[in-house]
Amino acid sequence: MGSEYADRSVHARIMSQPITPQTHPPKGLMASLKTDLLASVRSRFRPRLLDHLDSYNRQTFLADLSAGLTVGFVALPLAMTFAIASGLPPQAGLFTAIVAGFLISLLGGSSVQIGGPAGAFIVVVYAIVDRYGVANLMIATSCAGLLMTLMGILRLGNLIRLIPISIVTGFTSGIAVLIALSQIKEFLGLRGPQLPAEFFAKVSALLGLLPTTHWITLLLGLACLAVILVWPKSHQAQTGPMGRAFSRLPGSLVAIVLSTLAVTFLQLPVETVGQRFGAIPTGLPVPSLPTFNWATVQFLLGPILTIALLGGIESLLCARVADGMTKERHDPNQELVAQGLANIVSPFFGGFCATGTVARTVTNIRAGARTPVAGMIHALTLLVIILGAAPLAEKIPLVALAATALVVAYNMGEWDAFARLRQFNQPYRITFLTTFVLTVVIDITVAVEVGLLMAGVFFIHRMAQLTRFDPVSPEELQAEGLSTEHLINTEVRRLSGVLFFGAVSKIEPLLDPHHQTAPILVLDLSGLLAVDSSGLDALKTLDQSLAARGTELRLTHIRPGVLSTMTQWGLVDHLGERRVFPTLRGALGLA
Repeated sequence: MGSEYADRSVHARIMSQPITPQTHPPKGLMASLKTDLLASVRSRFRPRLLDHLDSYNRQTFLADLSAGLTVGFVALPLAMTFAIASGLPPQAGLFTAIVAGFLISLLGGSSVQIGGPAGAFIVVVYAIVDRYGVANLMIATSCAGLLMTLMGILRLGNLIRLIPISIVTGFTSGIAVLIALSQIKEFLGLRGPQLPAEFFAKVSALLGLLPTTHWITLLLGLACLAVILVWPKSHQAQTGPMGRAFSRLPGSLVAIVLSTLAVTFLQLPVETVGQRFGAIPTGLPVPSLPTFNWATVQFLLGPILTIALLGGIESLLCARVADGMTKERHDPNQELVAQGLANIVSPFFGGFCATGTVARTVTNIRAGARTPVAGMIHALTLLVIILGAAPLAEKIPLVALAATALVVAYNMGEWDAFARLRQFNQPYRITFLTTFVLTVVIDITVAVEVGLLMAGVFFIHRMAQLTRFDPVSPEELQAEGLSTEHLINTEVRRLSGVLFFGAVSKIEPLLDPHHQTAPILVLDLSGLLAVDSSGLDALKTLDQSLAARGTELRLTHIRPGVLSTMTQWGLVDHLGERRVFPTLRGALGLA
């Protein structure tokens, strides 16, 4: 029986040779990471902008110029809205959109993605400011940027894409709820102290402040909402080039302009940006380094991880949306490097967290953008605006920005997912709802961690279900020319699927000392796709248990990849070549 497997044994040894470094002592985690990091840094650092320079011409520039100007006006109210909703002055959002937006387009791995402050960060930033202060937010943002850069250098961009859609949908909808909740105070014109960051405390505070509702503010807010929602529909009603161009202005910008004019000329008693935050600077601040010390970084580890994870997820999701609209493909690792560098630099100029933004990216594409130059022009447009029109921004009513944030929250939420829950399987529903509730009630970091844990448990359970350990049917044996006479004192079973730590229980019944087995047990592994160390240990334990009862274990039909793993981990040597066969007939002694 041994001679018939001689060629197969040689093949196994040949296959195991490329993996021989495993037989040497490991270099250590730090040494391995250092090697990978240096190799990645030496690899080509190529922003997508460089791919367009050779063919860049006047026509392309005009298209980028038009798109950049359009997105710049769209980004103006959103940048201020997100900053104020995050507990920061409006200029922080503008500085973020200018500095981070420019760097993301300059260095990014997508041709048309627009970066800047995002609605997804509102809840996170508000909680950090409330708990740790603005100075620590800046430190956390820069450290998160460093972490994102390292993730890109180590080529971990594709790993972020592996986060299940149920988790992404759950925390996105949860963030939308929290954004809407945070804007109720401004939208109703409630008078009182700043709202707490914790969900139940915030709801309680809002209920207590409801009697202070300012009806003029509320009516103005409803009017702004109506303009934002109805304005896009005016595209069809406009005629002529000027009319169509005017109707394509973003509804949020139109609402802000009209509400500012109403407050200014009608002298409405509504709180404005200038009354709350004072004068807006007419230029970028002088760069300054935030106070940094290691003890502070350790204290901010949670916020740093939250910003890095959320920024990476949002930017790569946004880039995938852009890919679908432009039929191009972004470089996720280059995008992470650009996002990371932008977040490192942004706090030096008074900015905060930045990432890819879907609404502005879609606007950029629809406006005709062709290269990253459009995103750079969008940032320069905002710079020109604050240089020349910053005093006008001080007269913007806060309720108009709150109305803009409410619309952003509504568009951000995946509300149809709730209506379609019955269409999904139970693991999806449980993971989605758990992530959503934890995001709203506790924290997005906890929500993502728990969601990933649950998704992993469900995946392990599903993979274990797909692993089968069944007797080979007589019909299958007959198909191979075998009869019951050939199986005297022999039992044949087939192990299929993946034998890993979550599925080793499939073979536990044979480990029972009272389980009756034939003198020879043949395992057909033709359906075994992969095996891990726990699975190999289980097979070794099974062999020892069977040997104690006088049963010989034989293996056959092993796939090359599985055979390589078994050889590498010593299972083939443990069994010996006389118990590992290429065919079932060989295992039965018939070949």
